[in-house]
Amino acid sequence: MKIIRSLKSMQAHSRQAVAAGHRIGLVPTMGYLHEGHLSLIRRAAKAADVIVTTIFVNPTQFAPGEDLEKYPRDEKRDVRRIKAALQSVSDETESLGVVYIARAEEMYPDGFQTWVEVTGLTQSLEGSKRPTHFRGVTTIVTKLFNIIRPDVAVFGQKDYQQAAVLKQMTRDLGFPIKLVVAPTVRERDGLAMSSRNAYLDEQGRREALCLFRALTTARELVRSGVLASNDIQREMRAVIKATCPTAVIDYIAFTDFDSLNPVKEIAGNTVCSLAVHIHRVRLIDNMKLR
Repeated sequence: MKIIRSLKSMQAHSRQAVAAGHRIGLVPTMGYLHEGHLSLIRRAAKAADVIVTTIFVNPTQFAPGEDLEKYPRDEKRDVRRIKAALQSVSDETESLGVVYIARAEEMYPDGFQTWVEVTGLTQSLEGSKRPTHFRGVTTIVTKLFNIIRPDVAVFGQKDYQQAAVLKQMTRDLGFPIKLVVAPTVRERDGLAMSSRNAYLDEQGRREALCLFRALTTARELVRSGVLASNDIQREMRAVIKATCPTAVIDYIAFTDFDSLNPVKEIAGNTVCSLAVHIHRVRLIDNMKLR
């Protein structure tokens, strides 16, 4: 496995891989990898030969006052985990693997003033609470696409809106890239894996289950015939408060899986998404209801 820190070196390595007839798979991350990330790496290995995992805590997707400075980082641990994930597929996969540890001064050089924005899909849910977030995401992913030139890129369903935005961007800008969205990976008790789970103390970790419990309550209500989103949301809020009395709910939303348009009556393509602060740690999750 090769570790690359230079933008030009990453460009050169990608072009050499293409010239050798290899397909390139990309897994962008902000590091502090958990099993969810590793599942994306293994998924990419099914579709490509050279797997590039990027590690970059992207400053432009954080708003002032968010957790940019304290976001968990452990480069050595991440590299070990990536190597093990690639080895679990095959020795050849590991030997062709690349970890690209990008540098902020190369991603955003002095005088940087070019941004990539998706408009409609970014206005609701996360975009309504973090208005500059998706501009940072789409810009950095576009840069990674241009630097690495992947054939396939793999993202997780936990960031459901992000996946929809990146699909739209890929289609609109004509990137010749297959974008794969892999299922959310959960802990045994249902909590969605997230690097930010590391912020939770023991009590917070227990109470963070309120997100999963609320989502499964929503799904059970739909299966029992309750289809009005207002009624479901009321029950979800009760579940959250019963599990974590101090929880602060940013939003609970019911949207069409593809368009992200709000849904009042649950149909066959509805996703429930929510963002909740648990002991000052902001967590997101989602679940398809039918």
